[in-house]
Amino acid sequence: MAGFTRRTMVAGAGAVAMTAAASRAFAETVGVTKTEIKIGNTTAYSGPASAYSTGAKTYAAYFNWVNDQGGINGRKITVLSLDDGYVPSKTVEVVRRLVEQDEVAFIASPLGTAPNSAIQKYLNQKKVPQLFLASGADKFADPKNFPWTIGWAPSYRTEGQIYAKYITSQKPNAKIAVIYQNDDLGKDYVAGLVDVFGKEYDKHVVKQVSYEVTDPTIDSQVATLKESGADALVSACTPKFSAQLIRRAFDINWKPLHCMANVSASVGTVMKPAGAEKGIGIISSAYIKDATDPAWDKDPGMIEFKAFMAKYNPSADLADSSAVVGYGYALTTHQVLLQCGEDLSRENIMRQATNIRNLDVKVLFPGIMINTSPTNFRPIRKMQLTRWNGTTFQIFGDLLEGAPV
Repeated sequence: MAGFTRRTMVAGAGAVAMTAAASRAFAETVGVTKTEIKIGNTTAYSGPASAYSTGAKTYAAYFNWVNDQGGINGRKITVLSLDDGYVPSKTVEVVRRLVEQDEVAFIASPLGTAPNSAIQKYLNQKKVPQLFLASGADKFADPKNFPWTIGWAPSYRTEGQIYAKYITSQKPNAKIAVIYQNDDLGKDYVAGLVDVFGKEYDKHVVKQVSYEVTDPTIDSQVATLKESGADALVSACTPKFSAQLIRRAFDINWKPLHCMANVSASVGTVMKPAGAEKGIGIISSAYIKDATDPAWDKDPGMIEFKAFMAKYNPSADLADSSAVVGYGYALTTHQVLLQCGEDLSRENIMRQATNIRNLDVKVLFPGIMINTSPTNFRPIRKMQLTRWNGTTFQIFGDLLEGAPV
């Protein structure tokens, strides 16, 4: 395919020596035969978080491309992606099916903080790799207690720290309101704010409210936040609720300095549904390139991405940032499998996932590379602030890096 080549996986990542013999019997390697590697995935094809399903669809489409190129060392990749509706109990059910009935080699890029929390202990007990989670929850970077689980996105907690510092730099006496999803995702952002404000948290944060992912709307919470007199806002919400928040705040003429979680910094699933003009000035953070931003039109990585999408996932909306993220997950998984060589045991898959060096997946901002080690389970640790201008999120300032407390 024109413009899309395997060079993406070559630059910057050295292979790690295999420790198991290449002659391992295939019968002993779960999910792998001489002709196939089976990967399991869960996502929300239904329910309140279904906007994220584009990521899983792109992930699977990427491996269709890999298969068309001959697979990996002659093996075709089968991605079994099941719907859990973003319901943790359902996630447990479908992951057990993938592991115990479908016998996948590993679980890759499962969606969501709460769903991943529900399966983390099970997968670690079974010693099944839980790779490159579609969640930035800080708890998924814990190699001591959960050595079979590794995230991908920057930590939500670090992101919260960045927003706290930005607001106080712009408005030293800001009265801050906080709204968060009542789960580990939302609570990580609050923890980041606490890291910065410490004992003076209540002095800076004048009102804090939460919502449940099953709530139909958050209109009442938005009204409560406005009534607090806050002139700054940190929102740790998923796409459906972020769109509601932007629309409602505009309708009631509340215009705080708004820092919005990166998980909702999507043109297609948040800004357009909310009304593009209603969110002008919103601050977020990013680490991936926006496929709709003209600034990347001549960028080699985005040219490759768009060529891939045009052929393998043409129905996807390029304005949906989940497509770019899903592509990044897939490229990283591909690199791990290449590093594994002929040893595709679960042990070596996890070993290679935690020994990635300077991998450039082409859709991250310049200067951001994938790096992991046995003690570093945070592959991406840098971000940039962005500002919504009514058409796109424009990056500004320098790359920012933080280390979660």
